[in-house]
Amino acid sequence: MRTIPVSQITDAVKEMCIEANLFLTKDMENALEQARQKEEAPLGRSVLEQLSRNLQIAGEDSIPICQDTGMAVIFLEVGQEVHLEGGALEEAVNEGIRRGYTEGCLRKSVVSDPLLRVNTNDNTPGVIHYSIVPGDRIKITAAPKGFGSENMSRIFMLKPADGEEGVKNAVLTAVKDAGPNACPPMVVGVGIGGTFEKCALMAKQALTRPLDVRSEIPWVRAMEEELLERINRSGIGPGGLGGTTTALGVNINTYPTHIAGLPVAVNICCHVNRHAVRIL
Repeated sequence: MRTIPVSQITDAVKEMCIEANLFLTKDMENALEQARQKEEAPLGRSVLEQLSRNLQIAGEDSIPICQDTGMAVIFLEVGQEVHLEGGALEEAVNEGIRRGYTEGCLRKSVVSDPLLRVNTNDNTPGVIHYSIVPGDRIKITAAPKGFGSENMSRIFMLKPADGEEGVKNAVLTAVKDAGPNACPPMVVGVGIGGTFEKCALMAKQALTRPLDVRSEIPWVRAMEEELLERINRSGIGPGGLGGTTTALGVNINTYPTHIAGLPVAVNICCHVNRHAVRIL
C-alpha cells in the first residue's frame, strides 16, 4: 500500500489547470501545423496562421490560449493500492482548481446554480470523474472545456437497425449543426455503446486521446479515418469561413450495450482541445 497526501493532488491540479490553458499538447500543435500546410483555401490558411500566431503569443507572454478558460473537467484513475491521507479527495481536487484559476489569473466561468447564475468567482466546482484501477499510482487528466464547443455536443439514442451508417450520419449531423459555433478546426470525440450517460462520458474521454494515437480496433480506426475525411469535405473550414480543414481529428471510444439500443454521443471541442496529464 502506497500513501499519497491529497496536498500533492491539489498541487498537481493547480499546475495542470494553468498549463492546459496556456499551452497545447504536442500532438495538437503538430495537427494544427499540418493543417496549416495542407489547407487549400486562402482564407482558411489565413485563419490557421492567425491561430498559430495566437499560440505563439500565449506561450511567450504566459497568457491563456483562449479567453474562455473553460469549466474544469478532471479524470482521476486511482490505483487500488493507494491510500490517500490529509483530507477529502474531492475537496483537494476543487482546491487545486480554485488555486489554478485564481493564481493563474484565468477567467472564472462557473455559476453556482444553473438558473440563478451567481458566479462562484474561483471556477469551482469542477466536474470530476473517478475510476479505480490496479496499481499504486494516480493518473490525473485535467481537461478545461469551453462552452462554445460544449454547447454543440449531442446524444443520439439510435436503434440497433440504424447500424454503422446510422452512427456515421449522427456524427456528421452533429458536426454540420455545430458549423462555425464550435470554433473549427474542431476535434470530435465520439462514444458508441453503453447507456445514455456512458456514451457521453466516453465521448468526453475520447477528446483526451492524442490525435496521433489511433484506435486499436480495426473497424473503429477505419470509421475514425472515414469520418475525418467526410467532415473535412463539408466545407465548413477554419473559423467556419470555408476550407478543407474542418476537423483535426475524430476519436471514437466504444463499450458493450443492450440488445435494444445503440447510444451515440458526440462531444465536440474547439481547435485548442486543452488537456494535461500527471501521474503521481
